[in-house]
Amino acid sequence: MKIINAKSVPTHIISGFLGAGKTTLLQYLLQQKPEHEVWAVLMNEFGQIGVDQQLLPQQQGFEIKELLGGCMCCSSQLPLHIALARLLSESKPDRLFIEPTGLGHPAQLMEQLTEPHWQSSLNMRALVTVVDGSRLHQTDWVKQNLYEDQIKAAEIVVISHVDVMTFEDDQALLQLQQEYEVYQQHWLKVAHGELELKQIDLAHVAHERKIQPLLIQQRQHSTEETTPEIKELPYHYVEHAQGYIVAGWKFPRRWVFNFEQLLDVLCDQHDWLRIKAIFNTNQGWMYFNCNPHQFNYKSGDENIDNRIEMISQHEHNWLKLETELLAARMET
Repeated sequence: MKIINAKSVPTHIISGFLGAGKTTLLQYLLQQKPEHEVWAVLMNEFGQIGVDQQLLPQQQGFEIKELLGGCMCCSSQLPLHIALARLLSESKPDRLFIEPTGLGHPAQLMEQLTEPHWQSSLNMRALVTVVDGSRLHQTDWVKQNLYEDQIKAAEIVVISHVDVMTFEDDQALLQLQQEYEVYQQHWLKVAHGELELKQIDLAHVAHERKIQPLLIQQRQHSTEETTPEIKELPYHYVEHAQGYIVAGWKFPRRWVFNFEQLLDVLCDQHDWLRIKAIFNTNQGWMYFNCNPHQFNYKSGDENIDNRIEMISQHEHNWLKLETELLAARMET
Protein backbone atom coordinates (compact mmCIF):
# COMPACT_ATOMS: atom_id res chain seq x y z
CA MET A 1 0.00 0.00 0.00
CA LYS A 2 1.34 3.43 -0.93
CA ILE A 3 1.73 5.80 2.01
CA ILE A 4 0.30 9.25 1.29
CA ASN A 5 1.88 11.19 4.12
CA ALA A 6 4.05 14.25 3.59
CA LYS A 7 5.47 14.46 7.11
CA SER A 8 7.73 12.30 9.20
CA VAL A 9 5.63 11.32 12.22
CA PRO A 10 7.25 11.16 15.69
CA THR A 11 6.77 7.49 16.63
CA HIS A 12 7.13 5.93 20.07
CA ILE A 13 7.35 2.20 20.83
CA ILE A 14 6.02 1.52 24.34
CA SER A 15 7.09 -2.05 25.16
CA GLY A 16 7.14 -4.08 28.34
CA PHE A 17 6.38 -7.48 29.79
CA LEU A 18 2.86 -8.66 30.58
CA GLY A 19 1.18 -6.48 33.20
CA ALA A 20 4.04 -3.98 33.40
CA GLY A 21 1.72 -0.98 33.05
CA LYS A 22 2.13 -0.05 29.37
CA THR A 23 -1.51 0.85 28.80
CA THR A 24 -1.74 2.93 32.00
CA LEU A 25 1.34 4.85 30.90
CA LEU A 26 -0.12 5.30 27.42
CA GLN A 27 -3.37 6.65 28.86
CA TYR A 28 -1.48 9.37 30.72
CA LEU A 29 0.63 10.26 27.69
CA LEU A 30 -2.44 10.62 25.49
CA GLN A 31 -3.92 13.15 27.94
CA GLN A 32 -1.09 15.49 26.91
CA LYS A 33 -2.22 15.79 23.28
CA PRO A 34 -2.47 19.39 22.05
CA GLU A 35 -6.03 20.21 21.06
CA HIS A 36 -5.23 20.87 17.40
CA GLU A 37 -3.27 17.62 16.82
CA VAL A 38 -4.32 14.11 15.88
CA TRP A 39 -2.56 11.29 17.73
CA ALA A 40 -2.70 7.65 16.69
CA VAL A 41 -2.10 4.40 18.55
CA LEU A 42 -1.39 1.00 17.01
CA MET A 43 -1.82 -1.76 19.59
CA ASN A 44 -0.96 -5.43 19.28
CA GLU A 45 -2.95 -8.08 21.15
CA PHE A 46 -1.53 -11.59 21.06
CA GLY A 47 -5.00 -13.11 21.14
CA GLN A 48 -7.97 -12.61 18.86
CA ILE A 49 -10.03 -10.44 21.23
CA GLY A 50 -8.92 -6.87 21.84
CA VAL A 51 -9.47 -5.37 25.28
CA ASP A 52 -6.93 -2.60 25.80
CA GLN A 53 -8.28 -0.52 22.93
CA GLN A 54 -11.45 0.14 24.93
CA LEU A 55 -9.37 1.69 27.73
CA LEU A 56 -8.00 4.45 25.49
CA PRO A 57 -9.69 7.69 24.31
CA GLN A 58 -12.40 7.17 21.71
CA GLN A 59 -13.15 10.83 20.99
CA GLN A 60 -12.17 12.98 18.04
CA GLY A 61 -8.47 13.71 17.74
CA PHE A 62 -7.44 10.15 18.55
CA GLU A 63 -7.16 7.21 16.17
CA ILE A 64 -6.82 3.83 17.93
CA LYS A 65 -6.21 0.67 15.92
CA GLU A 66 -5.52 -2.90 17.01
CA LEU A 67 -3.54 -5.64 15.30
CA LEU A 68 -4.91 -8.91 16.64
CA GLY A 69 -3.52 -12.43 16.64
CA GLY A 70 0.19 -13.12 17.03
CA CYS A 71 3.08 -10.80 17.69
CA MET A 72 3.81 -7.90 15.32
CA CYS A 73 7.49 -8.20 16.23
CA CYS A 74 7.96 -11.84 15.31
CA SER A 75 5.37 -12.94 12.80
CA SER A 76 5.04 -11.95 9.16
CA GLN A 77 5.70 -8.25 8.70
CA LEU A 78 2.93 -7.89 6.12
CA PRO A 79 -0.02 -7.35 8.55
CA LEU A 80 2.00 -4.73 10.42
CA HIS A 81 3.03 -2.93 7.25
CA ILE A 82 -0.55 -2.89 5.94
CA ALA A 83 -2.04 -1.68 9.24
CA LEU A 84 0.64 0.98 9.70
CA ALA A 85 0.48 2.25 6.12
CA ARG A 86 -3.31 2.52 6.33
CA LEU A 87 -3.15 4.33 9.68
CA LEU A 88 -0.65 6.86 8.36
CA SER A 89 -2.41 7.52 5.06
CA GLU A 90 -5.96 7.68 6.43
CA SER A 91 -5.45 9.43 9.77
CA LYS A 92 -2.35 11.53 8.97
CA PRO A 93 -1.39 11.66 12.66
CA ASP A 94 0.88 14.25 14.23
CA ARG A 95 2.25 11.63 16.64
CA LEU A 96 2.11 7.84 16.75
CA PHE A 97 2.40 5.37 19.63
CA ILE A 98 2.94 1.66 19.04
CA GLU A 99 2.28 -0.77 21.90
CA PRO A 100 3.45 -4.32 21.07
CA THR A 101 2.18 -7.29 23.03
CA GLY A 102 3.93 -8.08 26.30
CA LEU A 103 5.22 -11.21 24.59
CA GLY A 104 6.91 -9.19 21.86
CA HIS A 105 10.54 -8.48 21.01
CA PRO A 106 10.76 -4.68 20.63
CA ALA A 107 14.26 -4.78 19.12
CA GLN A 108 12.87 -6.70 16.14
CA LEU A 109 10.02 -4.21 15.81
CA MET A 110 12.43 -1.26 15.88
CA GLU A 111 14.54 -3.01 13.24
CA GLN A 112 11.50 -3.26 10.98
CA LEU A 113 10.43 0.36 11.46
CA THR A 114 13.88 1.80 10.77
CA GLU A 115 14.14 0.12 7.37
CA PRO A 116 14.52 2.51 4.40
CA HIS A 117 10.88 1.94 3.46
CA TRP A 118 9.70 3.83 6.58
CA GLN A 119 12.39 6.46 7.02
CA SER A 120 10.51 9.24 5.22
CA SER A 121 7.29 8.48 7.12
CA LEU A 122 8.41 7.67 10.68
CA ASN A 123 10.63 9.70 12.96
CA MET A 124 11.47 6.97 15.47
CA ARG A 125 11.89 8.15 19.03
CA ALA A 126 13.77 6.39 21.85
CA LEU A 127 12.46 2.88 22.50
CA VAL A 128 10.66 2.66 25.86
CA THR A 129 10.40 -0.49 27.99
CA VAL A 130 8.10 -0.44 31.02
CA VAL A 131 9.16 -2.58 33.99
CA ASP A 132 6.92 -3.37 36.97
CA GLY A 133 9.02 -2.19 39.92
CA SER A 134 6.86 -4.05 42.42
CA ARG A 135 7.92 -7.41 40.95
CA LEU A 136 11.67 -6.84 40.77
CA HIS A 137 12.20 -8.95 43.89
CA GLN A 138 10.70 -11.99 42.11
CA THR A 139 13.81 -13.65 40.71
CA ASP A 140 11.94 -16.14 38.51
CA TRP A 141 10.05 -13.24 36.94
CA VAL A 142 12.98 -10.98 36.09
CA LYS A 143 15.28 -13.75 34.83
CA GLN A 144 13.04 -14.76 31.93
CA ASN A 145 14.83 -14.38 28.62
CA LEU A 146 12.09 -12.31 26.98
CA TYR A 147 12.04 -9.96 29.97
CA GLU A 148 15.80 -9.46 29.70
CA ASP A 149 15.63 -8.98 25.93
CA GLN A 150 13.03 -6.23 26.34
CA ILE A 151 15.16 -4.35 28.87
CA LYS A 152 18.27 -4.68 26.75
CA ALA A 153 16.43 -3.23 23.74
CA ALA A 154 15.31 -0.17 25.71
CA GLU A 155 16.80 3.26 25.39
CA ILE A 156 14.50 4.44 28.18
CA VAL A 157 13.49 2.09 31.03
CA VAL A 158 10.37 3.22 32.87
CA ILE A 159 9.97 1.67 36.32
CA SER A 160 6.25 1.57 37.11
CA HIS A 161 4.39 1.04 40.40
CA VAL A 162 7.16 2.73 42.38
CA ASP A 163 4.60 3.69 45.04
CA VAL A 164 4.32 0.02 46.11
CA MET A 165 7.95 -1.05 45.74
CA THR A 166 9.50 -2.77 48.75
CA PHE A 167 13.05 -2.53 50.07
CA GLU A 168 13.83 -5.76 48.22
CA ASP A 169 12.51 -4.22 45.00
CA ASP A 170 14.72 -1.14 45.51
CA GLN A 171 17.79 -3.32 45.97
CA ALA A 172 16.89 -5.42 42.93
CA LEU A 173 16.52 -2.22 40.88
CA LEU A 174 20.02 -1.07 41.81
CA GLN A 175 21.40 -4.44 40.76
CA LEU A 176 19.44 -4.31 37.50
CA GLN A 177 20.80 -0.87 36.68
CA GLN A 178 24.34 -2.10 37.30
CA GLU A 179 23.81 -5.08 34.98
CA TYR A 180 22.73 -2.83 32.10
CA GLU A 181 25.07 0.05 32.84
CA VAL A 182 27.04 -0.45 29.62
CA TYR A 183 23.98 0.36 27.51
CA GLN A 184 23.78 3.92 28.90
CA GLN A 185 19.99 3.84 29.22
CA HIS A 186 17.77 6.49 30.78
CA TRP A 187 15.93 5.18 33.87
CA LEU A 188 12.69 6.84 34.98
CA LYS A 189 10.42 6.06 37.93
CA VAL A 190 6.66 6.60 37.75
CA ALA A 191 3.56 5.92 39.81
CA HIS A 192 0.13 5.50 38.22
CA GLY A 193 1.69 5.96 34.76
CA GLU A 194 2.28 9.68 35.33
CA LEU A 195 5.04 10.47 32.86
CA GLU A 196 5.56 13.65 30.87
CA LEU A 197 5.90 13.20 27.11
CA LYS A 198 9.03 15.36 27.02
CA GLN A 199 10.81 12.78 29.19
CA ILE A 200 10.60 10.15 26.44
CA ASP A 201 10.52 12.36 23.35
CA LEU A 202 14.17 11.69 22.51
CA ALA A 203 15.60 10.63 19.17
CA HIS A 204 16.20 6.93 18.63
CA VAL A 205 19.90 6.11 18.51
CA ALA A 206 20.63 2.87 16.68
CA HIS A 207 23.35 0.53 17.88
CA GLU A 208 25.51 -1.11 15.27
CA ARG A 209 24.59 -4.79 15.23
CA LYS A 210 24.98 -7.35 12.52
CA ILE A 211 23.82 -10.94 12.79
CA GLN A 212 26.04 -13.24 10.74
CA PRO A 213 26.84 -16.93 10.33
CA LEU A 214 29.25 -18.48 12.81
CA LEU A 215 32.77 -17.19 12.42
CA ILE A 216 33.99 -20.61 11.37
CA GLN A 217 31.46 -20.57 8.53
CA GLN A 218 32.42 -17.01 7.55
CA ARG A 219 35.98 -18.17 6.86
CA GLN A 220 34.60 -20.18 3.96
CA HIS A 221 33.75 -16.95 2.10
CA SER A 222 36.38 -15.19 0.06
CA THR A 223 37.43 -11.69 1.08
CA GLU A 224 35.61 -10.29 -1.98
CA GLU A 225 32.30 -11.83 -0.95
CA THR A 226 29.81 -10.06 1.28
CA THR A 227 29.12 -12.14 4.37
CA PRO A 228 25.39 -12.84 4.42
CA GLU A 229 23.29 -11.48 7.27
CA ILE A 230 20.99 -14.15 8.68
CA LYS A 231 18.31 -14.70 11.30
CA GLU A 232 18.39 -18.50 11.67
CA LEU A 233 20.26 -20.41 14.34
CA PRO A 234 23.12 -20.83 14.79
CA TYR A 235 24.49 -17.32 14.44
CA HIS A 236 27.00 -14.87 15.83
CA TYR A 237 26.71 -11.14 16.36
CA VAL A 238 28.80 -8.24 17.56
CA GLU A 239 27.35 -4.89 18.52
CA HIS A 240 28.92 -1.68 19.76
CA ALA A 241 27.30 0.42 22.47
CA GLN A 242 28.77 3.53 24.07
CA GLY A 243 32.37 2.37 23.75
CA TYR A 244 31.66 -1.22 24.77
CA ILE A 245 31.70 -4.36 22.64
CA VAL A 246 29.00 -7.00 23.02
CA ALA A 247 29.66 -10.34 21.30
CA GLY A 248 27.10 -13.10 21.31
CA TRP A 249 26.23 -16.50 19.92
CA LYS A 250 22.99 -18.43 19.69
CA PHE A 251 22.89 -22.16 19.01
CA PRO A 252 19.92 -24.53 18.52
CA ARG A 253 18.24 -25.85 21.65
CA ARG A 254 18.90 -29.46 20.64
CA TRP A 255 22.67 -28.97 20.86
CA VAL A 256 24.08 -30.44 24.08
CA PHE A 257 27.36 -29.28 25.58
CA ASN A 258 29.77 -30.93 27.99
CA PHE A 259 29.36 -28.95 31.20
CA GLU A 260 32.90 -29.41 32.56
CA GLN A 261 34.49 -28.53 29.24
CA LEU A 262 32.20 -25.52 28.87
CA LEU A 263 33.09 -24.33 32.36
CA ASP A 264 36.79 -24.54 31.51
CA VAL A 265 36.26 -22.44 28.39
CA LEU A 266 34.44 -19.70 30.30
CA CYS A 267 36.95 -19.69 33.18
CA ASP A 268 39.82 -19.27 30.71
CA GLN A 269 38.49 -15.98 29.37
CA HIS A 270 40.25 -12.74 30.29
CA ASP A 271 39.66 -8.99 30.17
CA TRP A 272 35.87 -8.99 30.09
CA LEU A 273 33.19 -7.13 32.07
CA ARG A 274 30.27 -9.54 31.97
CA ILE A 275 29.38 -12.99 30.71
CA LYS A 276 25.79 -14.24 30.59
CA ALA A 277 24.96 -17.61 29.09
CA ILE A 278 22.41 -20.41 29.00
CA PHE A 279 23.46 -23.87 27.82
CA ASN A 280 21.87 -27.25 27.44
CA THR A 281 24.50 -29.50 29.03
CA ASN A 282 24.97 -33.13 29.96
CA GLN A 283 24.10 -32.00 33.51
CA GLY A 284 20.91 -30.23 32.46
CA TRP A 285 20.22 -26.63 31.51
CA MET A 286 22.76 -24.34 33.16
CA TYR A 287 22.51 -20.55 33.60
CA PHE A 288 25.70 -18.46 33.90
CA ASN A 289 25.73 -14.86 35.19
CA CYS A 290 29.28 -13.70 35.76
CA ASN A 291 31.32 -10.59 36.39
CA PRO A 292 35.09 -10.40 37.04
CA HIS A 293 34.49 -10.70 40.78
CA GLN A 294 31.89 -13.46 40.83
CA PHE A 295 31.50 -16.50 38.58
CA ASN A 296 27.96 -17.73 39.20
CA TYR A 297 26.08 -20.58 37.60
CA LYS A 298 23.05 -22.66 38.49
CA SER A 299 20.66 -25.15 36.94
CA GLY A 300 17.46 -23.83 35.37
CA ASP A 301 14.48 -24.54 33.17
CA GLU A 302 14.71 -25.51 29.52
CA ASN A 303 15.35 -22.51 27.27
CA ILE A 304 14.39 -21.76 23.67
CA ASP A 305 18.04 -21.92 22.58
CA ASN A 306 21.67 -22.04 23.76
CA ARG A 307 23.12 -18.55 24.06
CA ILE A 308 26.12 -16.67 25.36
CA GLU A 309 26.95 -12.99 25.47
CA MET A 310 30.20 -11.33 26.54
CA ILE A 311 30.64 -7.61 27.23
CA SER A 312 34.10 -6.10 26.99
CA GLN A 313 35.86 -2.82 26.32
CA HIS A 314 38.32 -4.49 23.97
CA GLU A 315 38.25 -6.71 20.92
CA HIS A 316 38.88 -10.40 21.62
CA ASN A 317 39.80 -13.36 19.51
CA TRP A 318 36.16 -14.20 18.93
CA LEU A 319 37.00 -17.01 16.51
CA LYS A 320 39.09 -18.74 19.19
CA LEU A 321 36.24 -18.47 21.70
CA GLU A 322 33.71 -19.78 19.19
CA THR A 323 35.99 -22.70 18.28
CA GLU A 324 36.36 -23.64 21.94
CA LEU A 325 32.61 -23.42 22.53
CA LEU A 326 31.87 -25.65 19.56
CA ALA A 327 34.52 -28.12 20.72
CA ALA A 328 32.52 -28.50 23.94
CA ARG A 329 29.47 -29.62 21.99
CA MET A 330 28.62 -33.29 22.44
CA GLU A 331 27.56 -35.55 19.58
CA THR A 332 23.89 -36.50 19.93
